Order: sequence, then structure tokens, then C-alpha cells
Amino acid sequence: MSKTFTWADVQSHNTRKSCWLVIDKDVFDCTKFLEEHPGGEEVMMENAGFDATDAFEEIGHSDDARDLLKGMKIGTLVDSAKPPSKNSRVADATSVRGAGSSSVAGPNWAIVIGIPIIAVIVYYFISQQ
Repeated sequence: MSKTFTWADVQSHNTRKSCWLVIDKDVFDCTKFLEEHPGGEEVMMENAGFDATDAFEEIGHSDDARDLLKGMKIGTLVDSAKPPSKNSRVADATSVRGAGSSSVAGPNWAIVIGIPIIAVIVYYFISQQ
């Protein structure tokens, strides 16, 4: 029989030292795979301790990736409660994303605002010539 976990069990595993993901109600320990993940460890850390089903399916993982995932299965989620919101995560940015990160989730506003401003300045100088 497979080991069973609750959301409380899963949510406590949201660091690089212990990264668990839930996909289709199955619980996976992906800690050892973080550095090998072709999409980078950051995408996995964003979903660590939460339901990663949508993120996993949206990417369109290959059959090989799905087979690899089977080897990381450690149990099944038995909690019928609604999955916790990622916004409810209480963790400091260094444990989730690494030193130097400005936030746990969301856009880097300096880039979001800076690129359009630079584009306008470049356009202005080009149009003046």
C-alpha cells in the first residue's frame, strides 16, 4: 500500500533540501532532480509544496519525463480539502528562490517597467536622426 499524505505534510516540503510536488493527487519527492530538471530548478521550486498538476500538464512533458516522474513517487494525497493557495506560502525568499531574489513569486518590476522605457528612449533617438 502506498504511503498517504495531507496538504499539511506536503506544504512543509518547499525548500531545495526537500522539494515535494503533487501531480494528479500523487506526491513526488523531486529534491534530487532539482539540478537536473531541463526547465531549471526555479520552475519546480515555484510549485514545491503545492499542486503542480496544471504546471506539469501545460508544459507537455514527454513520455520519458512521465516515466522519470514515476520513480519519484512517494505516496498519495488523501486530503480532500481544496489545495492551498501559493500566495499563502510563508517562507523567506532565500529558502525558496535563493539569495538575491526579490520575491517568492511575481514579475521583476524593474524589467517590466524598464524595458518599455528603454524602448521609448531608443525610438526617440532613432527618429531624431
